[in-house]
Amino acid sequence: MTGSSAFRRYLLPGFLFQSVVIAGGYGTGAELSEFFLREGPAGGLLAIAASTAVFSAVAMATYELARLWGAFDYRHFFQRLLGPAWWLFEACYVGLLLIVLAVVAAASGEIMSDTFGLNYWLGVGAVMVSVGALVFGGNEAIEKVFSAWSFVLYAVYLVFFIACFRVLGPEIGRALASEPVGTGWAWAGIRYAGYNLAVIPPVLAALRLHGSRTEALAAGALTGPIAMIPGLLFYLPMTGLYPGILEATVPATVLLERLGSRPFQIAFQVVLFGTLIETGAGLIHAVNERISGLRHDRDGELAPWARPAIALGLLAVGTAVSSFGLTGLIARGYGTLTIGFIVVYVVPVLTLGVWRIRTTPG
Repeated sequence: MTGSSAFRRYLLPGFLFQSVVIAGGYGTGAELSEFFLREGPAGGLLAIAASTAVFSAVAMATYELARLWGAFDYRHFFQRLLGPAWWLFEACYVGLLLIVLAVVAAASGEIMSDTFGLNYWLGVGAVMVSVGALVFGGNEAIEKVFSAWSFVLYAVYLVFFIACFRVLGPEIGRALASEPVGTGWAWAGIRYAGYNLAVIPPVLAALRLHGSRTEALAAGALTGPIAMIPGLLFYLPMTGLYPGILEATVPATVLLERLGSRPFQIAFQVVLFGTLIETGAGLIHAVNERISGLRHDRDGELAPWARPAIALGLLAVGTAVSSFGLTGLIARGYGTLTIGFIVVYVVPVLTLGVWRIRTTPG
């Protein structure tokens, strides 16, 4: 096995998952505040550990089931997992899709306005055009761009953490040592994982690479850490501004202003803007793959122009939804859908799915 094929089998699924999770999961810091920091700085660390474990466990079962079933889009996968009730996942997924696209639209507009002093709608338009172009490129373009941008993101987040630690190191230490651990950290970690695991559909196409159970399970185990290490690097600096940062709409902006480095603020926001494009493209690509799979089952093919057209249509709807406000969308929208994803995906895949793996030869 070559180094390239090893990367694609073991690491690529995790990087694809991380790329789609980040904008709706911790790109602005608002989600880290809502799900983790409200449990106290130390409680949030425990919640992050719980989320990481759930991510890995569910990914391991999902990757192996997809390999066994040859189910590489979410319609085929959930038809095998849930039978006639598979549409329940799709209903939840479409709801989450619109909310995350709304977050993408709102955050991109705010970045363009707050960081560069440009018109809010210029940011929204730039994301729409970029997502449409990336989706048009299909699986190959998405895999290449997502993988490359993940390395850029890891580098920038590591530099961000080091810079914040130099400025906020004592405050971070005091917050972790003195603030009490919240009582709901375990449930917070499960809830966070529950709604973020809903973005697994864009990863399914890459699972065609797995040739054995060992490869699928190893890739799944690595998915949790790959997805959450950048979030941890972001979360720890936030604890240094606790509890005031809980009120910030975009905690990333608060931290960057505290650092006082205009060049790094621009670099970080450019990377964040790229992650917004990744998340929007990944979620919409999964919808295109679902439609393409349906067309294939009916001896047809999805027209090339349909992919960007679907992308722009969904982004337009998401932009309309963004008028409800970023903080409200995260607190109410995600909270409502989280239970649905835990019921229709997390619980079935860790019970029925694991049973099917155990009773099927590898």
